[in-house]
Amino acid sequence: MSNTSEAKKRFLQELKMEAARELGRLEFVRENNDHYKGDVSSRQNGSEGGPIGGEMVRRMVQYAKNNISQI
Repeated sequence: MSNTSEAKKRFLQELKMEAARELGRLEFVRENNDHYKGDVSSRQNGSEGGPIGGEMVRRMVQYAKNNISQI
């Protein structure tokens, strides 16, 4: 993997962890929750981890808006 793609991966990871921390949902981040989830319903998975993804997307959109002139 190139340095650029590694940097992007780290940036997204940081966004995810920051969003989860602020939402009080760190226990639902995959890196902090390594147990098998195949027996958990999609409804439960979505209610637990879904808010993290939504907040992460909001932050990515805001970042893009703030940095659009640099592209």
